[in-house]
Formats: sequence, structure tokens, C-alpha cells
Amino acid sequence: MTRRLTAIIEREGDGYVALCPEVDVASQGETVDEARANLKEALELFFETASAREIEHRLHNEVYVTDIEVAVG
Repeated sequence: MTRRLTAIIEREGDGYVALCPEVDVASQGETVDEARANLKEALELFFETASAREIEHRLHNEVYVTDIEVAVG
């Protein structure tokens, strides 16, 4: 079984941080591709090792990624 999840990747210092907000799992890498691959591995390990109860508790089925405009300064 597979599941499509969200990956948010942003530059942090000299590398990149990747976050999956549905289960609050994160990883990092030196490039975007490496951060994405490391996040995929971290997610696979999470789903292999977490109990069904933990997955149910942490899994958010609705995640919205959008932008918002705010006044600055």
C-alpha cells in the first residue's frame, strides 16, 4: 500500500530541511533531492516501526499549503 503525503522543503543554513506535516516527520540534506530522499526514508521507517495507534494519533488527513499576505514593518 502507498500513500501520498506532503513534503515541505526549505533552505536552512548550508542545507535543506524537509518536513511532512501529516505525521510531523522531518529530515535534512545538502540538496533538495537529498532532503526529499532522506524524508522518504524517514517516513518509511516511521510507518514500519510505529504502532497503529501512534500512526492514527499523529496522522492528519487534511493539510493545506497556501500563502498569506501580511503587513510587515
